[in-house]
This record gives sequence, C-alpha cells and structure tokens, in this order.
Amino acid sequence: MEESKKIIFVMANNSSVPYFNWFAEESSKHADIKFTFVCLYPEKPQMLEDMKRFECECYWIKFDSKNKKRSFIKTVFLLFNLFRKLKPDVVHSHLFDDSLPSMLAARLANIKVRAITKADTGFHYNYTPQWVKFDKFNNWNATHIIAISEESKDFILEKENADPKKVKLIHHGIPIDKFTNQKDKYKNYFLDKYNLKGKKIIGTVSRLIEWKGYRYIIKAASEVVKDYPNAIFLFVGIGNQENELKQLIEENNLQENIILTGWVDRKMIPSFYGILDIYLHAAISEPFGFVIAEAMMNGCAIISTPTGAAKDSIVHQKNGILVPYKNSVKIAEAINLMFKNELSKVGEEARKTALQMFTFQKMWDEHISTYESEIKH
Repeated sequence: MEESKKIIFVMANNSSVPYFNWFAEESSKHADIKFTFVCLYPEKPQMLEDMKRFECECYWIKFDSKNKKRSFIKTVFLLFNLFRKLKPDVVHSHLFDDSLPSMLAARLANIKVRAITKADTGFHYNYTPQWVKFDKFNNWNATHIIAISEESKDFILEKENADPKKVKLIHHGIPIDKFTNQKDKYKNYFLDKYNLKGKKIIGTVSRLIEWKGYRYIIKAASEVVKDYPNAIFLFVGIGNQENELKQLIEENNLQENIILTGWVDRKMIPSFYGILDIYLHAAISEPFGFVIAEAMMNGCAIISTPTGAAKDSIVHQKNGILVPYKNSVKIAEAINLMFKNELSKVGEEARKTALQMFTFQKMWDEHISTYESEIKH
C-alpha cells in the first residue's frame, strides 16, 4: 500500500482559517493524503477545535506578532523539532509571519517541498520596506512560491527578484455550495432593514481602510445620484477609516444614498450578493480579493479596479467593467453604463467565469499536483 503524502499547513495570527477547513474536509476523502495544521497564535486557537471535526492533527505554538524577533527565534526551534518528529513531505506557509520561521525550519529539517502561498504580497514593499529583504529570504528558503494572481506573480518576480523557476500561479478557490447558498429570508432582511425595494443597489464588501478605495466610491456616488437618485451604496465591513468615511459622506450630502452596514455574518453574505445590481470594488492593491470571486460566483455584475482576481478574470464589458485606480469619474461612468445595460447577462457571464477559474476543487487539484510532481522525483 502506497504511503500517505504528509502535508503540513502553517498559519500565523489567525485563530481559525476557513480555507484550512476546506483542505481538511477534502483531505478526509483521500486516503493517500494526510494534512496536519500548525497555528501560530498568542492564545489557544479555534483551529484546534476545527480540525477535530475532520480528524486532522493540529498543533498550536504560542506566537506573539507584537514581539516578532523573540517569537521568530523561538518558533524556528519549535517548528524544526516538530518537522523532525513528523517528517512531512511538504511544509506550506501562507503569510509572512508564518513563512519566515517555517521556511527556515523546514530547510534546516531537510523537508523536500517548502511552499509559500504569497497571500500578503506587497505589504512590506508598500508599508514597511525595511522588511522586504526578509521576503526575499523566504523566497530563497522556499522551493515553491505560489502567486495567487498575475499581479501578485509579477510583483514577486519584479520587486522581490524571486527565481522564476520557483514561481507558480494558483488562484484561490472557494467551495461553490458554501458561497452561493442564498436564502430568501436573508435577502428580505437586507431589503427591509435598509429600505431597498425598488432601489438600484451597489454593494462593496471589505474592511474600511484606505487602500480599499472607499473615498473614490463616495466621490463617484455624488455623481451617480444625479442621474439615479434612488441608487443606494452599501458598504459592508468594519475598519479604522469608518469615522473618516462618515465625514466624507456628510460632506457630499450622501447620507440617504450610502449606508455603512458594519459587520455582517458570513452566512448572510451570499444573500447580500443576491440583492445587488452591481458589485463595486475600488481597491488600490489586492493580492487576490476573495470577494471578487464570491460576487462573480453569485452572478453579480462587477465593476473593479484592475487588481488581483478582477484583473485575471474580467473581460471588459463582457463579464464586468475594469476602471482605473483612484478614478472616481471612471467609476461613476462605469456604474451609469452598467445601469443602461442588461445586468443579468453580465452577471451570468461573471458566474461562468468564476466557475471555471475560482472553485476550491481547482485550487485543491493544482496544489496536490504541484506537491506530487516534486515528491515523486
């Protein structure tokens, strides 16, 4: 009987990771694949309980991201000992804080396949450039570097000078049934709570932070409502820009047209997509952007900046519209153009694209084939 392929996923600074659960659930269907999970977190993480449901081993290492230097050194030794004990075929990290200790520890432990999914591509380059040298160090320690969009891949090659032979594009994927489970009761909840019946509804789901581009949506909205006074913009999320955005909304007299919903339960999000005429994404930078894939899979007509998943999947004016970064005028023009077209056809094309590009099964297959091609060598 063939021995199981042993794969370790590592994640820092997250108590629970939905797509880890998806990998764990899928692995239970494959006798020849064994997944183990490691959580680097300051407190006992939810992941320990999550993995019990799937009968997957999960280890917790205390990790304090506020004291990185000390945590990194300690974590390297703990991970090294764990990898020597478990003898995995693959160690796979996903964010910088887990990649730095796990890639080094895996290299020291002679793990053959050391993969990084660059889920936070560009963060250091844009905000803390003194750490970019450590991104390059991670790339050196890794045997495989997984970019999650073409934009991310180009960045890794051009700004981090990664070895092109190591870099592979694998888009994130989502389980179709979990992310398209729309319910009438939740749709009616949104329609009734925010008085949306008969309105033209534009929605955005993301943190209320500067690089998500909300200020450009607000400026665009001030133009859109001149032609469509019944247009309602819903901002779903929380973040440190909330007060600033409220002030901008008041300055533009848009209190009747823009609603900040705050946090919305994850189970209600597919239904939220289901009430939208347009899904609008104005991010200035996005390594991938799960919300783009989710909205497309739910049949939304998409307007987005050319970033992450949107850039890779949207064919301009076929399954969505791409607009330039930081350009309120073009956002407003795109919304007006969408309202004049048959939005259902645009949404149908978006859904077809998402089902071809962004399913979890496709993501799983590409990860496993990457591991297997190396393990067999």
